[in-house]
Amino acid sequence: MEENLDSIKESNRNENDPLKKDIIDIQSSKETAPTINKNSRDSTKDLLPNENSKNSIKDLNIQKVNKENSSKVINDLDNKNVEDENSKTLKVKPKKELPIEKKPFNEFINDHLLPSIVQEFKVRGIEVADINLKNTSRPIAGDKCWVIFCEVKDICNFWLSFEKDDISSLKSISLCKFDQKPSVIESFLIDEKRITLKLIISRILQRLNGQKLIGIN
Repeated sequence: MEENLDSIKESNRNENDPLKKDIIDIQSSKETAPTINKNSRDSTKDLLPNENSKNSIKDLNIQKVNKENSSKVINDLDNKNVEDENSKTLKVKPKKELPIEKKPFNEFINDHLLPSIVQEFKVRGIEVADINLKNTSRPIAGDKCWVIFCEVKDICNFWLSFEKDDISSLKSISLCKFDQKPSVIESFLIDEKRITLKLIISRILQRLNGQKLIGIN
């Protein structure tokens, strides 16, 4: 009986001893600490982003960039095509007007040569009384061909003949004073490979001047 009382007293003393109580609390804390830390790590792990989620976001960003790049490439190609079309449009050269010497024979003679002859005499103070183109007999030779007749008032007459309705065909010229008839037929521009409007006019004036029918310096 006394032993039991002593044990109870001893137990009470142990419980009331502050030092032993602190030791017991510390041990209890150590035993529970791992559990708390484990729970804490699990909780932190839940808060961190899922790796798969990261990859998904990355893939979406890559797809977005690729789509933007693709759109840019398409726009660049469209712009290039537009530029190419504009470039082609700019490079198209306007058609050159056909040289008057390449025009049909009658058009060249009536629309260009005859008016130019009249103008050349006019600027020199000389009047052309009559000028025309006819398919008629050539002076002196008498063969039929295309003949330009020109009457320079009170000065002279001349006949410029073409064998064919082509300014490059064989040509001849006859001339005389206004009150006479032609007596000579001469070849005209037989050595010239390229016949032009200016060349025809200059040689007519040269022939008239050479015969002293008109005074042209």
